[in-house]
Amino acid sequence: MDKITAQVAEALNALYGIEKENPAIQLQKTKKEFEGNLTLVVFPFLKASHKAPEATAAEIGEYLLKNSAEISGYNAVKGFLNLTVAGTSWVEKLNAIATDDKYGIKEAADDAPLIMIEYSSPNTNKPLHLGHVRNNLLGYSLSQILKAAGNRVIKTNIVNDRGIHICKSMLAWEKWGNGITPEKAGKKGDHLIGDFYVLFSNKYKEEVEALQTKGMSKEEAEAASPLMNEAREMLRRWEAGDEKIRSVWRMMNEWVYAGFDETYKRLGVDFDKIYYESETYLEGKEKVLEGLEKGIMYRKEDGSVWADLTKEGLDEKLLLRADGTSVYMTQDIGTAKLRFRDYPIDKMIYVVGNEQNYHFQVLSILLDKLGFAWGKGLVHFSYGMVELPEGKMKSREGTVVDADDLMDEMIETARATSSELGKLDGCTTEEADKITTMIGLGALKYFILKVDPRKNMTFNPKESIDFNGNTGPFIQYTHARIRSVLRKAAESGINLPIQANPATELNDKEVSLIQHIEAFKNIVEEAAATYSPALIANYTYDLVKEFNQFYHDYSILHESDADKRDMRLLLSANVAKVIKNGMNLLGIDVPDRM
Repeated sequence: MDKITAQVAEALNALYGIEKENPAIQLQKTKKEFEGNLTLVVFPFLKASHKAPEATAAEIGEYLLKNSAEISGYNAVKGFLNLTVAGTSWVEKLNAIATDDKYGIKEAADDAPLIMIEYSSPNTNKPLHLGHVRNNLLGYSLSQILKAAGNRVIKTNIVNDRGIHICKSMLAWEKWGNGITPEKAGKKGDHLIGDFYVLFSNKYKEEVEALQTKGMSKEEAEAASPLMNEAREMLRRWEAGDEKIRSVWRMMNEWVYAGFDETYKRLGVDFDKIYYESETYLEGKEKVLEGLEKGIMYRKEDGSVWADLTKEGLDEKLLLRADGTSVYMTQDIGTAKLRFRDYPIDKMIYVVGNEQNYHFQVLSILLDKLGFAWGKGLVHFSYGMVELPEGKMKSREGTVVDADDLMDEMIETARATSSELGKLDGCTTEEADKITTMIGLGALKYFILKVDPRKNMTFNPKESIDFNGNTGPFIQYTHARIRSVLRKAAESGINLPIQANPATELNDKEVSLIQHIEAFKNIVEEAAATYSPALIANYTYDLVKEFNQFYHDYSILHESDADKRDMRLLLSANVAKVIKNGMNLLGIDVPDRM
């Protein structure tokens, strides 16, 4: 592509005196209904050519045919020049790709931009749920993609481990837990604490309803609730450093962290650095007070501290309450301060749902005012909500889909579907467990990541595990199919060639496949630039579809022409390589057998 782009530039310069570094030169894959491999749009050059679009296209095509060994033919359709690339050039491109095990993946230079990505952001009062699953998968995949595009990446998490919601779980445990522990309960710690959060909500609801029957309005009943007032008092004592409260808090948080770690490991995501709100909110208060001294913020008569953002087209934003306690914005400022102290960040990306769009608009302005170099350019990777076919989920009512339960269900569904289709025939129990785990989690991850992150989505477990269509298992099965072909070749004494004979004649499907795998590096760059794992997912699916059509129409191992057979083996191996590289950017493993 780069070589032909340079040759087009030479043609434009020779024919019309157009400068060679012309950004208007854009080559794209020719649409299937037209003959050719690459298409050049010639409209930007008509002013210089002084000719009609079709005549200009034909003139450029004729020049390239005479002066470029890579171009074997052309056709002009109105203002579009469709170029046919010589077969030898495609084989040479395949040979070049074959020498690079990490084709499309760049290594970051020492001075490459340092990008920090925050994702997950759980609360320590409940286990991770389906919404967290989308967040974690998007954040991890984005970090993989940005790294593959040549950036240095720091993966970070902020754990919300303080506040009234944490105290609700703690109070319920103290009142009705009878000293229960995860070990005694036989439960993961995050699940146990989540049970107490739901229990508090149920007891609180009962209390409010009882007060309402005595004649109080709902608002009066909520304000008078003894249970909620106890929770508020617990938070006050926590903020005052009460050691008894703090010791219970530390113990219960440790239970939750152990549970989170297990879920993260199973989901295949990790972090380079974890921050805790309990450690950052005071830093935020300090930074806000510093802003107050500099006149960036102001104090109201009740003692609360605010930022006036009306000049920026927004409103006034509360940063410290009248009693001196902080809000989420204060915590985010404090976390930013610590992160900037720990790392020389060039760009900060927050992976947070679209309900927080306004929050990050405000945060960006405040960080910039407070002197953070990357504040103005921070990126809120805003994504839509994920629901089930049954509808929305609610943590307080215990109707969320637990991440661990979801993974269990996906693996069991993968096992049942694979067994029914005979995909596990001949596998040992250990191999079957490994494959079904790979398929189940691959189905979950792919189904979520193939959707444009900005859109709301409905996750349907049954639809996600299908060995046909745009699914993870379909892609995984194609990879396993290619590996099977390569094993059979080796068993037959046919070695995988290091290079294909450049003189090998190619059919249209083979050219299309080589063109498709060549595009992988550009797709990675585009996915990084647009923050879109969905581009990688859907590119990989298109590649797999293309290969399966080729596999259906042409023999590989039984091809009588040795050069063609070897080229097809090399092509298949490199399709498998790109599938594996692409799926790795999504955090998805691909099996060699299936």
